[in-house]
Amino acid sequence: MYNIWWFFTSYLRSVLKWFLRRTTGLCELQRICYGEVSGAPRISAVEKSLNLSKSPQIKKLIAYLNDVSDNLRLKGSTEREILKGAVSTVLLVKRINPRIHFQFVKNFSKCVEQIWGYRQLLAEVESLRNIKFDSNNLEHEAKLLQLWEALMPSVELDNRISKQWQDIGFQGDDPKTDFRGMGLLGLENLLFFATEYRMPAQHVLSHSHHPVYGYCFAIVGINLTSMALHLLRSGDAKTYFYNTSKCLPSIRLFHQFYSYLFYEFDRYWLECKPVDIMQFSNIKLKFENNIRTSLMDTNAVFKINVSVDTV
Repeated sequence: MYNIWWFFTSYLRSVLKWFLRRTTGLCELQRICYGEVSGAPRISAVEKSLNLSKSPQIKKLIAYLNDVSDNLRLKGSTEREILKGAVSTVLLVKRINPRIHFQFVKNFSKCVEQIWGYRQLLAEVESLRNIKFDSNNLEHEAKLLQLWEALMPSVELDNRISKQWQDIGFQGDDPKTDFRGMGLLGLENLLFFATEYRMPAQHVLSHSHHPVYGYCFAIVGINLTSMALHLLRSGDAKTYFYNTSKCLPSIRLFHQFYSYLFYEFDRYWLECKPVDIMQFSNIKLKFENNIRTSLMDTNAVFKINVSVDTV
């Protein structure tokens, strides 16, 4: 039954594309780049169209771009050459005159940059997650101490191994054990939130010390790193990145997405008025579902809604 339905919809789509091409003089990609608003609506539609293409040349181009982004090669002058080559391939396959359709070239190039920039970002984030926190690594240790200084600027840390770490929400005397699941990514997320959004982070930290609704700031933060990564992997986060990124998506943009999740989760947690920390899993699941629902709106743009927002 599924195969029959797939055949029917595929055939119908081909007939519709042929009809629209004959009546408008434009291929599907042109109609999307001219007709859809910029950002997620246009980029997502281009992405879907490319993935459904039956053209051998387009399929080969997609495989090439996947390999480039998976190996983090979409950068600098190389990026410009790759984008130029991708656009040239599509112009040739679709028989589009770039001198007449120069706006298509511009719009389509932007879409390609965002689609495979997102894929490259995922590879970069995964790579960071796979780096284990190493207490013998001076750079890792420096970042950990920067986190303390950002969150507790008026309190001096007595020792590297200290119960004081529990004041910012780590489980024991040494934070390194809490980074096992998310690796260096968990630390860099926390550090970015604490330094780039200093006032919101202090605001959230104060809530984590609430006598009734308190929680472990750092542990919750690492859990939210996991959530942000899952949203990135599943593609749900594409709405955010496609609507926010002005150029090739960067790791900084992922940190900003994480910071938004942390700030909003804290607000949602307090709204739920949990009886105890044992309700964390259920509340986190509901919050994640709410975020997924929000991301289904292709026009959605997420920002930390405070006066010090620097996004």
